Amino acid sequence: MSQLHRRFTSDQVKALLERYLKKEVERSYIQEVLSIKRRRFFTLLNQYKEDPQHFSIQYQRTTPARISLEVEHNILKELTIEKGLIQDKETPLKSYNYSFIKDHLKKKYRQKVSVTTVIRRAKKHGFYLKKPKRTIHDREVLTRYVGELIQHDSSFHLWAPAAQEKWYLITSLDDYSRLILYAALVKKETTWAHILALQTVIVRYGLPYCYYVDSHSIFRFVQGRDSNWRKHHLLTDEATPQWKQVLDDCNVKVTYALSPQAKGKMERPYGWLQDRIVRICVREDIADIKPAQQILRQEIHRYNFQQVHSTTQEIPYFRFQRALKEKRSLFREFKMSPPYQSAKDIFCLRMDRTVDPYRRISISSLQFKVHADPQKEVNLRICPLNDQISEIRFWCEGKLIDIQKVKNSELKGVHF
Repeated sequence: MSQLHRRFTSDQVKALLERYLKKEVERSYIQEVLSIKRRRFFTLLNQYKEDPQHFSIQYQRTTPARISLEVEHNILKELTIEKGLIQDKETPLKSYNYSFIKDHLKKKYRQKVSVTTVIRRAKKHGFYLKKPKRTIHDREVLTRYVGELIQHDSSFHLWAPAAQEKWYLITSLDDYSRLILYAALVKKETTWAHILALQTVIVRYGLPYCYYVDSHSIFRFVQGRDSNWRKHHLLTDEATPQWKQVLDDCNVKVTYALSPQAKGKMERPYGWLQDRIVRICVREDIADIKPAQQILRQEIHRYNFQQVHSTTQEIPYFRFQRALKEKRSLFREFKMSPPYQSAKDIFCLRMDRTVDPYRRISISSLQFKVHADPQKEVNLRICPLNDQISEIRFWCEGKLIDIQKVKNSELKGVHF
């Protein structure tokens, strides 16, 4: 059906509207004659009432038919950058992001274009890739409460190509709301980095019901290959990793994914973050992890507070808050359990030592004098305060017997 102004003159439409106002013809007949819907009818009627003499249905273009040469140049410039990123085997980008280019043009150049305009230029100048066929996967939310399941993982990528080194992105995501509760870039993936993620989530939101992780050695101990004497599955979890000890102290359950495919719910946020963070870091020539972390925070805010999730069809933050208001939460208040006195006693690295006859204990060549009887076992709770100093809290038979600060370089037997 052609447009209204191509089928009728303004005078013809005016005559019909006038007859409606005089109650000579019902609205439904006029809508059928003009082939318009109810909303369009009342829009025309209001325009006619406001100014009957100058009423017109002739279409007037409000935007220029063609984009300027400057806008055209900037679109091609950004598409060229995109092509370079896709061709670089070190970056995780495999396709063009035309929506990002549209947003970037508006933010950097204050030029407003549609995604369709960008795609047209891309196809015309060879900046277009056919989308690969994907395996159909019906994603769904299986949890019913916030805090029921926290997806925790890390991703190792070249987030800022100018830095010429890959970093780890550690994240924690609430399964029900898809809200990203924690996100940080780190140069080295360590047990302590993951414990800090636990502390941030638990102190801010409370104790969840369960954490969901893969079988990385930081999260789970698995004995090496089978032999005639040992079967590795029998020795799984025989030794408890430091990260899991923290959750054991908090009475939080841990579930392990049996395959990378089982962690699919985390892949979508990671893919979305990769798409944007890498592109922004390239355009802003980011070469250091600190400004990259700032970009990450901006994109996490965008994801949590502005982006409608494709599975839930809701913005994560508002879905999370709605669940809290409806009292559909399995988060529990974090409180210190006796005999522990500080969060440093929970979110820490641990080791046990036996007091020698001289009332001393040692970590490699480092020795400590302690107020405990010989042969007693002392539990050391080590909390790094910064990159140089750590605080060691000495516990014996349920009592805090000493607190000392040492240089991290002297703790050679401790793997942070």
